[in-house]
Amino acid sequence: MVAKTSFETRPCPIARSLDAVGEWWSILLLRDAFQGLTRFDQFQKSLDIAPNILTRRLNSLVERGLFEKRVYCERPLRHEYVLTAKARDFRPVLISLLAWGNKHLAPEGPSLVVVDRADGRWAEPVLVDRESGRTLDSEEFTMATGPTATDRMRRRYRFSSEGSGLPLVENTVIEHRSDEARGK
Repeated sequence: MVAKTSFETRPCPIARSLDAVGEWWSILLLRDAFQGLTRFDQFQKSLDIAPNILTRRLNSLVERGLFEKRVYCERPLRHEYVLTAKARDFRPVLISLLAWGNKHLAPEGPSLVVVDRADGRWAEPVLVDRESGRTLDSEEFTMATGPTATDRMRRRYRFSSEGSGLPLVENTVIEHRSDEARGK
């Protein structure tokens, strides 16, 4: 079996996130847990997944702090898998994947939608800036390196930001300094 490359210690938060939940079974387990499933047999039936793969994925999600494993039956010993606060913070990511999939991968129309429980109205998921309320899908927003970014990250991204509300700094100066440090 080929060893999986770990991104756990990489400085990029996207790489770290993929390391934690990027495997498709993990994301589908989280999806099902958000629908109330908690038990091994429920997940297995829902996903039609082999028991050994399900065991590995559940153990991984427990180790990464996304599920809490709780005993619900002593004899025979049985556990349930309950979403943690860390996992509940993944819900907007899951909803974003749903919206993106409906928009780009469902030419027959949506098979799963987000609805308001109070009135059944379909919701249109969008990601917005909490402070301004503007949607983040426009060119007005970009990714910038933060205070703990590595030189490699600073070379990869055009801008740096040392704090909220502070002006963006072009990373060309940092890239130039890095080139000098390497003797170029």
